[in-house]
This record gives sequence, structure tokens and C-alpha cells, in this order.
Amino acid sequence: MSVRKFIYTLVLLLPLVGFSQERAAEAEPSFQLNGQVLNSEDYTPIPKVNIEITGRGYTTTNNEGIFQIEASVGDELVVRSDDFKTVYYTVKDQQRITVEVERAIDTKIKLSSRSRDDSIDYFTVYIDSAKVFLKQDAKRSIEYVTKALESVNGRKPTAAQNAVAFETLGDINLYWQLPDLAVANYKQSIRSSPRIDARIKLARAYMNNNNYQESITEFNSLLEQRLSFYQQVEVYEGLGDNYKATNDATKSVENYRQGLDIANRRRITPKITDLNSKIGEAYAQGGSIEEAQTYFDNSLNLSKRENKKRAVVEKNKVADFYNQKQDFGKEIELRQEALDEIESLEDSESEEEDLNSALTPQRQNYKIANAYVAQNKLEEAIPFLERSITEADAKEDLVVQKDATRKLSEIYRDIGDFDKAAESYENYVNVVDELYVKKEQELSQATRFSKEIALRQNRITSLENERALNESRYELAFENQALIEKNNQVQKWIIGTLIAIALLLLFMAYSQRKSVKQQKYANNLLALKSLRTQMNPHFIFNALNSVNSFIASNDERAANKYLSEFSQLMRSVLENSEEDFIPLSKEIELLKIYVKLEHFRFKDKFDYDIKVDESINTEDFVIPPMLLQPYVENAVWHGLRYKEERGSLEIEFKKIDAETVVISISDDGIGRTKSKALKTENQRKQKSKGMGNIKKRISILNTMYKDKVDVTVEDVFENEEGTLVKLTLKKD
Repeated sequence: MSVRKFIYTLVLLLPLVGFSQERAAEAEPSFQLNGQVLNSEDYTPIPKVNIEITGRGYTTTNNEGIFQIEASVGDELVVRSDDFKTVYYTVKDQQRITVEVERAIDTKIKLSSRSRDDSIDYFTVYIDSAKVFLKQDAKRSIEYVTKALESVNGRKPTAAQNAVAFETLGDINLYWQLPDLAVANYKQSIRSSPRIDARIKLARAYMNNNNYQESITEFNSLLEQRLSFYQQVEVYEGLGDNYKATNDATKSVENYRQGLDIANRRRITPKITDLNSKIGEAYAQGGSIEEAQTYFDNSLNLSKRENKKRAVVEKNKVADFYNQKQDFGKEIELRQEALDEIESLEDSESEEEDLNSALTPQRQNYKIANAYVAQNKLEEAIPFLERSITEADAKEDLVVQKDATRKLSEIYRDIGDFDKAAESYENYVNVVDELYVKKEQELSQATRFSKEIALRQNRITSLENERALNESRYELAFENQALIEKNNQVQKWIIGTLIAIALLLLFMAYSQRKSVKQQKYANNLLALKSLRTQMNPHFIFNALNSVNSFIASNDERAANKYLSEFSQLMRSVLENSEEDFIPLSKEIELLKIYVKLEHFRFKDKFDYDIKVDESINTEDFVIPPMLLQPYVENAVWHGLRYKEERGSLEIEFKKIDAETVVISISDDGIGRTKSKALKTENQRKQKSKGMGNIKKRISILNTMYKDKVDVTVEDVFENEEGTLVKLTLKKD
């Protein structure tokens, strides 16, 4: 764990001086150096501090912070802990020493609301603190994880920081036997950053939560990843543990062996011992006693090369195995050795004793007694049971005390000492009552503990809101002016955005209107084109009827002449058929040819005269093609053709002003009323396509060009004979 500050005071004697080089080279006699490590703030002892004489010995402080180690004058004493920076001290004499240190955990993590040293990685400091308290105080450890997330600069923690925080949270819950919470924490960590180590922990949490299938699936998926050799061993060991828990000894041994092969090849010593032991357990579980014996012998020999505690653990496991195979003599021998070593460990180890562990004197004495009972050596069992009861009573281990007291009562009963049997049974009943009360208290405490842990984790869930509030307080206190300026900028930006949106909406409305207008204009052009295409067949059909009449009357010469003139007219009509407008001069030219053709056919019916005002610049005015022809055709076919005497057709182009021309088409024919009366029944049913077409074209033109063309039709004479058509054409 990284430490920023430390204060320590060593109570030492003044260094001895005057030693010559020859004196220093001489071997110094060894002695037991006694000392104590204290917190300088309140002088409370600090347990679990590592004490080492370089190259010679090692021990740790007990719960009172006291240590004892073999040393000589001139040796270097190393005082090491995660709570403070390592202290080095040269031994000067045999006097007791006291090391006063200021625990760095609390001092290094105090954040001032008025100042913050950005050079310090507070997140790492808090996470390290959480790890220090992980096995001591779950609530405090979780609080440090919360503070780690709160301390992050910026708006939110990075993915890597989230991964570390939730992995640490999972470690806390897994250690305190809350595997369901640990599973959720590891999943959150993996979502932030899918690290292999976190996935291995998730698989182990699944197993501890009895989700064996999920654990096996996760471990198998890890085998498909790129793993270090140590991680490969962990994965195979995890698979073996799952299969052993589900009583599949074959698969359990298979996976343990694969892990052991890697550990042997890569010399991963601790795992070699563990896997030999676990293979022995798996074989024993499956009933393969001889194979189990081989692996237990290996693990027992290997554990002796490690520390004392590991050796004691292995002796207890092998003793359990001998109990299973009913080799009680070897079991008792191993438990006696383990018992002696446990008692020596108690003097040097500062860890608080776990009453559920088998590595306690009371449990070992109880198991030795059971081994004697199994051999029917009841008298030999009694001293061990009595020692077990005494130890259990001293350490408040009511479970072992209860079992040992009952077993002692049964032995006294079997050997006929009924008074002692009754006395022991009475003690047993009292212990049971006391144990019942204690279990109720433990259940209540466990419930409260789970609730408190859940509440503290809920704090992490709402952490973002709290961080936002804290940041707001800091900004209001020290960056008020900057905040006002920022707000002004935001307001300007919002106003600008609203203006831009308004302009955009106006532009869109204008574009939409323009688009609609253009579409309407295009539709009108399309309608005009459609009407023009209808005019051409109508005109051609009428002209061909005229040719047909000449052919019918065997007037071949007249037909040829008519066709010659007609072809000239048709050429001009087709040339102008794609144009929306043509110069007035072209329309007059077409009209002259058409009237000439009609007069050629009905030359005995009418005379005609076409007058064009010389002041009109016919090139300046434009007119839709074939606009006048239907009116002339109507005058000839429906007015003049039915007149008995010779009629007259006059067409005049007269200038009104520089922008307006009036076109008059007048005839002295029978008039509209008589012409309508002369129509056949079939003609009455059919509407004049030519005149209807013209009306539609004029209507569309006036819509598009604001009353460009105006047409009136009226009778010439009072007797309703003759027709006058006036068409007003505007220049623009």
C-alpha cells in the first residue's frame, strides 16, 4: 500500500562508539529482543506488524503490539506494515524498544474542502485503505471504497477506476461470506473492464454461492482466454473445487492434475502443495485410499518447507484422512504434532483466532479424544476431553465445549462412573442453553450486519448524485464568478440557438412555400402541354376531313393543293408544339395559312380579311401556340358554313397601348343560337373539344401570369346573328 506521510519515534539508547573494525568483525552473542509497536496518537497497540531481523528471523506483533525476536547487537531490525512506511533500526543493546508510529491510513486520506493536492492519487490511497481493513472491518472497508469513488477528479470515475472499486467491493463481500453481493460486484467490475483476475474471482463467488454450473461455465470460458501460468493453475483448481463440491471425484482429480502439471513445470511452489493436498482429498472422497495416501504424503512433505501455519493445516487434513481410513494411531500422532505447533503459533501469531477453524487446541484435543474412543481406549481419551473443555471455555468456543462435554459424559457412563457422567451431562445442558442464546445473538448480529453492508453499498449506487452535490458546493464556494460567466455564455448560446432555430423554421417555411409554388407552376405547365397535345389531333382530324371531302368529290387537283398548303401549316404547328409561348408574328402566320385553307374549302361561303396594326411589334408580344385557331374554326364551321348568302370573316390585331393588344375575330354567320339549333342529336351530346380546351388553357394562363389573356364572346347583331370574339393579350 502506498503511504504519503509517516511519523514514527524509536525509543533507543545512544549508539555505542569507539568500536574498532576488529571489534565489529567479532561475532556478537544472540539474545531475545523484546519490543512493542504503538500508535503515537492514542498509544494503542498495533497488531500484525511484520518484525524481521535481516537474514536471521521473522515474527509479527500480537494483539498487544508486542513482539519477541532473537537478535544480536549490530543486527538490522525491520518494522514493516501496510499502515506506515517501513522502519529500519540497528540493534544497539538488549534493552526493550518501543516503536511509536502514526498510522498513515487516517492522516493520508483527510481531504480539505478548501484545498486539494492534485498531485496525490486519492483514489488509489482510498482503495489501498479499503484493502487494509478488508479482513478487519467490512463497514469501514466499504466506506473507503465509497470515498475512493467520491475522490475522483472530473465528472465520473473512469472505466478502470470503476473496475478496481467494484472488484475491491467484491473481495470484501466474498471474504465476509456474502457471495451473492460479491457476484453482483464482480459483474459490475467486469462490465467496466473485463480483467481476467476479476473473472476468476467471479467464478469463485459463483461457487461459494452454490451456483456451480455458472462457476464451471465461467472457468471453462476462461480457458479460451490468454492466461498467465498462475492464472491457468487457478482456473483448473477452481474447476476441480466445483467438481469436488458436486461429488464428481473423477473430473475433480482430472482438473487438479492439469493444474498440478503446470505448477510443477513453472515451479509455482504454494500451488504444488495445495493441489497435492486437494487431489488427495478428491481421491479420498471417491474411495481411492491408496492414491489419496500418495498425494497426502507429498503434500505433507511439501508443507514442511513452507511456513509453520501451512504445515499445521496440512497435518490436520492428513489426520482427517487417517481418521477416514481408521488408522487412528497415525491420526493421533499427527494431531499431537499439530497441537504442539498450534500452541507455538499462538505465541507468535497476532491474528484473531477463528473459532470455526480446525487449527485450535480445543478442536485438536477433541479429535484426539475421538480417535482414542474409536479404539475403545476410553481412559486415554478423558484427559484430552478435559483439556478441550478447558480451552474451549477459556476461548468461549461453545460448540466444541458442548461436544466435548457430551462425549465426556458418555465415556463416564460407559466406564460406570455415573456421578461424573451426571455431572458432565448437567454441564452439557448448561452449555447447550448458553450456546442457544449465543446462536440467537449471532443470527441477529448477522442480520444487522447484512443490512448495514447493503445500506453502505446503496451509498455507492447513489454516489453520482452525491458527487454532483459536492462538486456544486466547491464551485459555489471558490468558482462563483466563473460559474456566472459560464451561465451567461450558456444563455447566449441558448438565445443564439433559438434564433437559429427560428431562422431555420422561417427558411423551411419559405422553401416549402416556394416548392409548392414551383410544383403548382410545373403542374400548370404540364396541363398546358397536355392541352396542346389534345389540340393537335383535333386540328389534324378536322383538316383531314377537308381533304377527304375533296377526294370524295373526285377533285384530285384541289386535294393536292390543299394537302400542300396543309403540310406547310402542319410543319409550323409541329415545330411550335413543344413551346409554351411563341411570338405573335408566328401565330399570325399560322392563322393566315389556316384561314386560307378554310377559305379554299368553303370559298363560295365567305370572304376574309386579316388586319394587323402596323404599330404593333409582333416580336415583342408572345402568345400560346394555336390559341386563336379554335375561334376562327368555330366562326367558319358553325357560323359562316350554314349561311345561305356569302359571308364575311374579319380578324383584326389592334394596339391599345405599349403593353396591350386586342385581337378581334368577327363573322356575320348564323350566330350561336341558330348554330346550336342545327346540331344533330349526336353533336348535342358531344361537347366541343376545341372550345373547351381553349377555355382551360386561358384559365391556367391567367392563374400563372395574372390575367395575361382576357376573352369575351358576344353577338354582332340584335337578331343574335354574327359572333364577335375579343381576346385581350398583355405583353408581360
